Amino acid sequence: MAIEAPIFMLHLWYHPIYTDGLDPEARFPRERYQLVRAGLEGLELVGGICWKQPTPIAIDDLRLAHDSHYVDEFLSGNLSEEKIRRIGLRPWIEVIVERTLILTNGTVSATRHVLEKGKGARAGNLGGGTHHAYFDFGSGYCIFNDLAIAARVAQRDFDVERVLILDLDVHQGDGTASIFEEDPSVRTVSFHCGKNFPFRKMRSDHDEIFEEGTEDAEFLLALENRLKKESETFEPDLILYQAGVDSLATDRLGHLAMTREGLRTRNELVFTHAEEQGIPLVVTMGGGYGIPIETSVAAHTDLFLQAAGYLGE
Repeated sequence: MAIEAPIFMLHLWYHPIYTDGLDPEARFPRERYQLVRAGLEGLELVGGICWKQPTPIAIDDLRLAHDSHYVDEFLSGNLSEEKIRRIGLRPWIEVIVERTLILTNGTVSATRHVLEKGKGARAGNLGGGTHHAYFDFGSGYCIFNDLAIAARVAQRDFDVERVLILDLDVHQGDGTASIFEEDPSVRTVSFHCGKNFPFRKMRSDHDEIFEEGTEDAEFLLALENRLKKESETFEPDLILYQAGVDSLATDRLGHLAMTREGLRTRNELVFTHAEEQGIPLVVTMGGGYGIPIETSVAAHTDLFLQAAGYLGE
C-alpha cells in the first residue's frame, strides 16, 4: 500500500510482552505482534499513530465477563492441565499471566478512549480479539475474552446501551456468543467458515457461515448487506471489530480464499460504516496464521494503516 498523509491520529495500544509473554516453542505465531509493530514504525512522526502502552487490567474488570473462580485459578497459577491444554498456549510460562492482563487491557483502554472522544472516534489494540474465551474457561489460544470485558466496561462506566461485536475472523466467536447469548444489549455477529474450529458452534445473534474456498466477492456482499441491516435494526452505540486476517487463502487454519485486496475492502466497509453512522469503533487484531507468516503480517499492517486513515493502493 502506497502511504499518503493520514486523515487523523489513531491511538493504538501495544506492548512487547504480546510477543515476549509466550514461550518461543508455543504453536502460535507470537512474532506477528512485533513484526506488525515494526511495519508501522515511524508513523508517529507523521501524525498517523499515537502509540500507547497498556498496563495490567483491574481484576474486577475481568469478573464483569468471567467466573470469579476461573479468574482466581488463572491468577494463582492453579489452572488444571485440562484447562491449559484447551487454551493451547503451551509450553505454559509464568509471564503469561502478566501478558494476559496487559493484552486484555489494551482493548479495554482503546474502548475507554473512543467513548471519551465520542461519535466516530476510532482506536485499536495491536493484539486482542480473544473471542474463544468463555465465561468459565479459555479455548483456542484465548484466556479471557477482551471483547466481552470491553463491552461490559463500556456499559458500566459510560452508560452505553447497545454494543455490536462484529467478528470477521474466519473462526466463529463462540466464546463471545456464549457469554452474551441471553443479553439483547450486546449483539454478536460472526462471519466464519462453517467447517472449521470451533467444531461445536455456539449461536451468535447473527452467524454468516461460508463454505470452504469462499472468495472475496461473496464475503464482501454479505458484509455490506449485514452492516446495512445492523444500522437499521440495532443502532449500536459502540462497535468492537474483531479483524482477524485468517480468511486469507494463504492461511493454514482458515480454509477460505480471500485476497489481501479483499481484506482491505472488508476493512474499508467497516470503517466507512462506523464513520458515516458516527459510531465509536475499536479494532482488535484477531487471528492470522499465514504460510509464510509475512502474508498475515502484511494484512494486519494494512488493517492498522487503514484504521489510521492512510490512503493508497
